[in-house]
Amino acid sequence: MTAESRFTQESILHVRQAIREAQGNEVMVVGRLDDNQKICSVTVAARGNEEAVPALKPYLEKGDVIVHNHPSALLKPSHADLRIAAQLGNQGIGFYIVDNNVENTYVVAEPVTGREIKALDCEELSAILQPGGKLNSCFPAYEERPSQIEMLKLFTLGFNKDLICLSEAGTGIGKSLAYLIPAFSWVLRNGERVVVSTATINLQQQLIEKDIPLVKRLFDSDPGVVLVKGRSNYLCLTRLRESNSELSLFDEVNENLNAIAQWSLTTATGSRSDLSFFPDDDLWYRLCSEADACRGLRCPDRERCFVLRARREAAAARILVVNHHLLFADLSMRIAGAGFESSAVLPPFHRIIFDEAHNIENSATSFFSRSFSCLSIAKYTSRLLRKKKGRNYGLLLGLEKLLHHHNLINHIRNLLGEVAGKSRSQDVMSAQLLGGNLNFRLTNETPDKQTLLLEPLNDLRQSIMSLLSSFEELFKSLSEEEEEESIVYECRIELRRLNAVVEICSHFLRFQDNDQDVFWLESRKNYRGENYTRFVITPLDISLLMNEAVYKPYKTVIFTSATLAVNHNFNFWKSRVGFNSAVEREIEEGFFVSPFNYKRDVLLGIPKEAPSPSEEGYTAFISAFVLEVLKISEGRGLILFTSYSMLKEVYAEVAAGLREWGINILRQGEDDRNRLLRRFQEDTASVLLATDSFWEGVDTPGEALEVVIICRLPFRVPTDPVIEARLEAIEKRGGNSFWELLLPDAVLRLKQGFGRLIRRKSDRGIVLIMDSRIITKPYGRIFLSSLPETLQVVSESRFLLERVEDFIVNMQNNR
Repeated sequence: MTAESRFTQESILHVRQAIREAQGNEVMVVGRLDDNQKICSVTVAARGNEEAVPALKPYLEKGDVIVHNHPSALLKPSHADLRIAAQLGNQGIGFYIVDNNVENTYVVAEPVTGREIKALDCEELSAILQPGGKLNSCFPAYEERPSQIEMLKLFTLGFNKDLICLSEAGTGIGKSLAYLIPAFSWVLRNGERVVVSTATINLQQQLIEKDIPLVKRLFDSDPGVVLVKGRSNYLCLTRLRESNSELSLFDEVNENLNAIAQWSLTTATGSRSDLSFFPDDDLWYRLCSEADACRGLRCPDRERCFVLRARREAAAARILVVNHHLLFADLSMRIAGAGFESSAVLPPFHRIIFDEAHNIENSATSFFSRSFSCLSIAKYTSRLLRKKKGRNYGLLLGLEKLLHHHNLINHIRNLLGEVAGKSRSQDVMSAQLLGGNLNFRLTNETPDKQTLLLEPLNDLRQSIMSLLSSFEELFKSLSEEEEEESIVYECRIELRRLNAVVEICSHFLRFQDNDQDVFWLESRKNYRGENYTRFVITPLDISLLMNEAVYKPYKTVIFTSATLAVNHNFNFWKSRVGFNSAVEREIEEGFFVSPFNYKRDVLLGIPKEAPSPSEEGYTAFISAFVLEVLKISEGRGLILFTSYSMLKEVYAEVAAGLREWGINILRQGEDDRNRLLRRFQEDTASVLLATDSFWEGVDTPGEALEVVIICRLPFRVPTDPVIEARLEAIEKRGGNSFWELLLPDAVLRLKQGFGRLIRRKSDRGIVLIMDSRIITKPYGRIFLSSLPETLQVVSESRFLLERVEDFIVNMQNNR
C-alpha cells in the first residue's frame, strides 16, 4: 500500500530525512498516530546497517508504531521482523516496513489504539488514608485527616468523569498525597500519562524525594516517575567543545570551564544541579543546551546528548513532574502545530495536575511574553563574529573558508558592526526615555515618547533586515552538499533568532493596531551590574491560551493550592485563568480546611494606632514596633515588605539595635535566596527582612520562625505596565479594577504571607499586620475573613506588645 495511506506528508518527509542522515542504512522510527490513524509524528530511536537495526523498547507505548526501512526496497518481513512484530503486537504496538523513499509501506502488525478505561475505586483509594489502611501500616503514629480523604475523593471523581477540579487545601492537609494516590492508580490501571506541574523547586524536591517514594510503597509498584527539567539545565557537549577550543575566556572562567569539561566525562546526567560547584551564569549559558541552537540529527554528539537521554527517560515514564514554565513551553508548541498526540517538549500526556495553581497566570504570562535586548542581540551577533584579545572568532570565518565570497563577507562584517552600533544607540535612547524609572509602557497617550523610541527602533530593524538579506544572498551560492554543512545550519540558527528580533520590532512599530498585548520597556542589570533595557510584549489576557492549550484538549485537569479562594469563592482566580462561558466543561470545586488549630496556636495582632502607609511617620512606627517585638521573641522573625526601598529604610533603623541584642539580621539581596533561607533556618536567633518572592515558598517549621510581621497589605503597584494595562481593560468594559483585580490579588498574596508561619502541627506563633487599613477600610473584612480563624488582638501597640510577650512565654513553657 502507499505510504500516504498510513503517514501524513510531514512525517514521510521526516522519515526520509532520517534515512538520508543514516546514509541509506536501516533506521528504527517510533511513530504516533493522529485521530485519522495516520502517523503524524516520528522520533528516530536507532540506526543500524544495511540489514538490521536494534528495536529499543523503552521508547514504546501502547498505540505506537515501529517503522523501519528495507534499503533493498523489498518489503517482505524477515524472520527477525516477524519475531519482533509479534512481541510488540502483544503490547498493542504496530510494526510497519517502508522503502528508503517512503513511497510504499507494508503493515506487519496493526497498532492497538482503542483501550477500555478502567474507573478508579474511590472507596478502595480512600481506605489507604483511613485508620488501619496502608499509610497507617507504614506509619503507626499516622493520624487520619478527613479533609485529605475528601480531597482524594474529589480528584478520583475528576479522573473517572473527565472533570476540571478546583480545590483550595489548607496547610497541613497533605494535598500531594490526595492527588498522587489517584494519579498512580490511574496510570497503573489505564496506562495514560499524567503530568504534575508545580511552581517551585522546593515542591518538586518534596514530591520526588519524599511523597512519590511513599506512594510507590503504598502501591508496591513503580509506574515510572521522572522529574523533567528544561533544556537549559543540561550541558551541551558541542557547545562545550567549541568553548574549549577558544582561548579568549578569562583565567578564572577557564578554571571553571576546565572543571566542567572534566565533569562532562563522568556525569551520567549532564545536569547543572549535579555539579559540585555552581558555575557563573554567563559561563553556563555559553555551554547549556538551547532548543533553537540544537543541531538535531546533524549533531556530532547526538549519541551522548544529555537532553536526548532525559527525553528517553521521560518517554518511558508515566508520571512526569515539571514546573509551570516547562509545561507552558510544551503546550505552546502543541497549539502552534505540534498537536496533542505527539511529542513536543514532553511526550504526549492526557491528564494534568497543577499544584501551586495560584501562580498559573503569572507563569503563563511570563512564558507567552516575547522580548529582546541589546544583550540578546550581542549574543546572537557574537556567535557570527566576535573579537577578543586580538583574535577573530565566529561562524562567519567558517563560512568564508567554505564559500570564498570575500566581498560579500566583508559587507556582512560591516553590517554586523552597524547592527551592534544601532543596538547600543537604541539602548542609550531607551535609558533616556526611562529616565531612571524601572519600566515604561508604550501607549497612545505618550506621542512624544513614541517618536523618541520608535524611530531608532525602526533603524535597528532595518539594519538587521539588511544583514539577514545579505546572508540569504550569500546562501544562494550554496551547493546542495554545502547546504548540509553544520556551519551553515548554525548560521541559520542565529539568523532565525535575529529574525525574531525583527518581528518584535515590527510589532512595536504597529503597537497602535494591537489591543491584545502590552508593549513595555524594562530596565535591568547584567551580571556586571550594568544597566540595559529589555523590550517586552506581554499578552493582556491568557484566557484564550488556557482554553485552547488546557481546557479543551485534556480530559482531567486538576488545580490545587493553599490560596485560590477570596471571600470563600474561586470567582477571582477563575476570572484570571480563563474560566468563562467559553469553557464548556463540567467543573467540580472543593474547599478543604486545614487540620491545624489556628485559634489555639496563632495570635493575629494589629496595632490600631499604626499610621496609614501613606502618612508621614509610618516607617518610623514600623521600625520601632519591629524592634520591640523581635527583642521579645529573641529573633525568630520573618518581616515581609512590599517594596525593597522600605525594606532598606527599616533595616537601617533596626540593624544596630538587633545586633546589640545578639540577633543576627539578614536581608534579601545580600546573598543567594537559597543560602539566605538556609542561614535563617539554621540560626534560631536571626531575623530575615524580605520582599515579594519570600511571601511564598518559605518553609521554616519549628523554632526558627515564630513571628511573621507583614508591614503593608500586598497590593500590586498599579504603575507596573502589565497590571496597569489590565486595570485599564477592566475599567474600559465598565468594571471596577480595584474590586475585580487589585483587592482580590492582594488577598491571595496576604494569605501566602500568613501561611509562612504554621508549617507543621507542632508549630505556634504570631502574625502581626502593621497596615491599619485592614481595620479602617471597608475592604479590610475581606482580608480578615479569608484568613483562618485565629486568636485575634486589635489594640494599641503597648497592649499588643504585652499580649505578644504573654503568648511567647506560654509557647516557651510548652515546648
